[in-house]
Amino acid sequence: MSTVANDFSDVVQEHLQLINQLTGYKPLITAASKLIISTLLSGHKILLCGNGGSAADCQHFAAELVIRYHKNRRAYPAIALTTDTSILTAHPNDFSFDSLFSRQIEALGAEGDCLIAISTSGNSENIIQASITAKQKNMTVIGLTGGDGGRLKSLVDMPIVIPSKTTARIQEAHMIIYHWWCEMVDEVDND
Repeated sequence: MSTVANDFSDVVQEHLQLINQLTGYKPLITAASKLIISTLLSGHKILLCGNGGSAADCQHFAAELVIRYHKNRRAYPAIALTTDTSILTAHPNDFSFDSLFSRQIEALGAEGDCLIAISTSGNSENIIQASITAKQKNMTVIGLTGGDGGRLKSLVDMPIVIPSKTTARIQEAHMIIYHWWCEMVDEVDND
């Protein structure tokens, strides 16, 4: 019989210690929320990309912006580049998985838009290429990453690097951050 690597209490403690560190990132997380809000209020859109659990986070955050978070408000344009199965299968089949998101940014991104690039390692090649393409289109880029930030850290306008090497803890921190961004969007929208 195998043993559990961590007791549940240990996992909760690890989570709480990491989350408590996020308050030290408040200035950067706040600046990113202001960027998201100004992007949306100026009529531009948010594009999001990530792989695996980060892809699910992209879809989750986009849904909160388009539909609602806590209060009924206008819909905001947010597109998770992780959802169109035809694109997600055709592009890697015809070209490369590495350029999957950058190709979509070529088609959908515009100057003034914002890309939220999510990679727990900061080294996912398709996220790196997406960030480079977004910068070439004069989009702003927020990077949600972890560990040491990987290559993504130096390619984005606002790198938010979660100080953990545990993917699950990094993703939990990312969720708290983008949920808070949703709260900030709700606060400014009084329509």
